[in-house]
Amino acid sequence: MRGFLASSIGVTCAAALALPLTLPSADAAAATGVPGVPGADERLGANVEPATTTGPATDAGSGVGARPAVGGKPGAKSLTGVKPGAQSLTGAKPGAKPLTGAKPGAGAKPGARGRPAADSLSGTTRSLPLVPLDGPDRAGDTGRPQGLTRHDVAPFSLLGVVWDDPEAELHGSVQVRTRATGGTAWSAWQNLEAHNHEHAADPGTAERESGRVRGSTAPLWVGDSDGVEVRVRPAPREPGQPGQPGQPGQPGQGGQHGQDGRDTGPRLPTGLRLELVDPGEEPPPGGTPADVPRANSLTTASAAASAVNADLAPLGAPLIPELTKAQTEADLLTALGLPNTTAARPYIGPRPAIVTRRGWGADERLRERDFAYTKTVKAAFLHHTVTGNKYRCSQAPSVLRSIYRYHVKSSGWRDIGYNFAIDKCGNIYEGRAGGVAKPVLGAHTLGFNTNSMGIAVIGTYTSAPPPKAAVNAVARLTAWKLGLFGANPRGKTYLKSGGGNLYRKGTKVRLHVISGHRDGFATECPGRRLYGKLGTARATSARLQGR
Repeated sequence: MRGFLASSIGVTCAAALALPLTLPSADAAAATGVPGVPGADERLGANVEPATTTGPATDAGSGVGARPAVGGKPGAKSLTGVKPGAQSLTGAKPGAKPLTGAKPGAGAKPGARGRPAADSLSGTTRSLPLVPLDGPDRAGDTGRPQGLTRHDVAPFSLLGVVWDDPEAELHGSVQVRTRATGGTAWSAWQNLEAHNHEHAADPGTAERESGRVRGSTAPLWVGDSDGVEVRVRPAPREPGQPGQPGQPGQPGQGGQHGQDGRDTGPRLPTGLRLELVDPGEEPPPGGTPADVPRANSLTTASAAASAVNADLAPLGAPLIPELTKAQTEADLLTALGLPNTTAARPYIGPRPAIVTRRGWGADERLRERDFAYTKTVKAAFLHHTVTGNKYRCSQAPSVLRSIYRYHVKSSGWRDIGYNFAIDKCGNIYEGRAGGVAKPVLGAHTLGFNTNSMGIAVIGTYTSAPPPKAAVNAVARLTAWKLGLFGANPRGKTYLKSGGGNLYRKGTKVRLHVISGHRDGFATECPGRRLYGKLGTARATSARLQGR
């Protein structure tokens, strides 16, 4: 029977893979309803033990006895029905210094000091220009430290710094300190990750060339705050080394010059601004605040974002329910047009529960209307958001809404960059819109966004160990999603570089099917401690697939 299934996959793929993935379990989900999003610090599906299967651990497509690999046949159309390469593309305290967008008492909501009423449910973004910190403000002077002294501002929870040119790097340090809303004490100085350009759309793509993209630091989650101070300092030039990116004696190309024309250090990018993001209120059960007036209806944008998951959960559901391994295998065989009675089973892990964009309260008005897809999913790149670890799992939806706003409104991207996010409790969240089972084109690994997916663990894991629940969630998610496209979590694959600092554009690179961001780009991401868990994630993911 295994031989029959392996040989018949080629005959069936021509028709089955050309059709959208229609899962029988979707009918059951619609009939029984979808459970609500779990409460604070509760892991989704914690009481469900995935089923396991036994059998020879053979690679998909390796010959007789191999289990079917969805999308694994060269040139096969995507199981999801997506055509290859398809493009659908404040109040402040009395006496506080006035800041742009932070008028004292403006629109304050009763019971929420200084929080504007307008768009407060879906969140707000305030952009404040940085100024030189020492001496008079000279227009165009980017060679001195810039920032803002202590100011009272309207409440926010996440911040970052952006600048005009997305190709310009910030050679220096960015530090912030904040004051919790209603408090008087200021935090210690915290560093922002200044080198964030490696999380972006590939060079030459429509998203990258839109004209809206800006350079940016990684965002930092600070919790509900109403006071901020920021300082950005250019890095000192090492003796005997030219400034970056200009050369000695060439003013205006990035170096700061003394009276003798020598380059004394790198300049900061132009147009530095502090971005303050308020994620808004938590969405009520069953939908985002914007949908509440129409109790059982969806906005056009929300309906579109939900409809691409309609085979997995009812329209407008806050959660895609988990399936057992047997249910997941049956769905996949049905999608391939193969009988569920066969003894051979596909290599795929049980579908995990996934909080939808509606579940975490994404404001669908922010993103670009259409969706963008790649051909398939050959690899998964693991990231950390570098937003810090000072959040509760119940706050993860707020963190996600803030990152989403920062990526779109501040950085100029079409949508949140990651395809999926995972919090410290192991909850899995839908990221970029387009369908969790589809090959959605993300903006997560510069040069390798094509034919891959990006998974971000919320937090910073350079020195802090990642929670076991988060690592297990990475394994569960990849076992399912890579299984849809016939990828072996323990294997390697080839991707073509779109251009980066490790591989030139057009280079075919052999990478682990589950890789860290640093495998495709010279970066610290996903942090030393999380990167060290990749072996565990690969092994667990393969085991869940039945390999």
